[in-house]
Amino acid sequence: MDAAAVRAVLARAPALNIRHLPALLDAKSLEQLSELPDLPLPTRAYLNSPDTSALQADMRWMELSGARLLFHGEPDYPQPLAQIASPPPVLFVLGEVGILGEMQIAMVGARNPTPGGRSTALDFAAQLAGAGLTVTSGLAVGIDAASHEGALGAGGRTIAVCGTGLDEVYPRQHAGLAARIRERGALVSQFPPRSPPRRQNFPRRNAVLGGLSAGTLVVEAALDSGSLQTAAWAARQGRKVFAIPGSIHNPLARGCHELIRKGAQLVETPAEVLSGLKFSLVGEGLGAELGAVGARRPLDNEYEMLLDALALEPATVDLLAERLRLSCASVASMLLILELQGRVAPHPGGRYGPLP
Repeated sequence: MDAAAVRAVLARAPALNIRHLPALLDAKSLEQLSELPDLPLPTRAYLNSPDTSALQADMRWMELSGARLLFHGEPDYPQPLAQIASPPPVLFVLGEVGILGEMQIAMVGARNPTPGGRSTALDFAAQLAGAGLTVTSGLAVGIDAASHEGALGAGGRTIAVCGTGLDEVYPRQHAGLAARIRERGALVSQFPPRSPPRRQNFPRRNAVLGGLSAGTLVVEAALDSGSLQTAAWAARQGRKVFAIPGSIHNPLARGCHELIRKGAQLVETPAEVLSGLKFSLVGEGLGAELGAVGARRPLDNEYEMLLDALALEPATVDLLAERLRLSCASVASMLLILELQGRVAPHPGGRYGPLP
């Protein structure tokens, strides 16, 4: 049995304990795998009699799709996830493996958001991705999809953490979105190919989603939603939790208000998320645009033109994009940089104005 086959067997082994992985990955045969002492009984039973047809199908799929297997303890396994309690022993990855180690913000929320909630998710994701953060979400309908779309629309990077095997996209209507995410980031799952969308999978998916990320941003959520469970789990792991407030008449704002009562940071702008994460754009290779948060630097012509366009009166992103003949995503990203530098400030009605 070659190394690829050993890895394929281990990727399907139930109840796998990460402390056994180094010895198991060094094994050269099924006999060696199953002889390791102290293996959990389900793991040992599977290694004694693996499903060979499933393993052959897995290996064919990985070869054809280009999927990678990342085991806990290996160099490419993302360190933020390795630091949580009970990290998954193995990840299946389609796309760029290196992106998993980048600084990420998890964005979660309702599957049936209000139009305003969806717009907010698009806007926050675009600006956070434009500032250099990788936006991570769960590929679900609603806020998840809007978050991925916002990051992609801004030319940023995004990761989808899935609760099924990566050989099939769930939900199916997001097949095109998943393909675009793979091009600009990665699709990740702890579940082997042909794993269906079982209810019990999604809390485990949410733990990976929160574990990969430096912080979790909840956009809209009901009081009994999985988004609140994700945020609570992230808080227990010592990760930052952010929540966007809403109208007291909106049931999907109540989950965010509950998180804020329990200590989540109330945020109204993407700049507050970056500040809460102490995100240094210099550290992320964007020093030409911004140094430490709040530091002023010389502006290039486009930024000067943007400030000139704001000189007469506050204006919206759409109006500024029209005046400057730039995309809305570019203007939103530039405004975020200027806001962090203390040169502009948000005004009511989605407008921005200059600061002295």
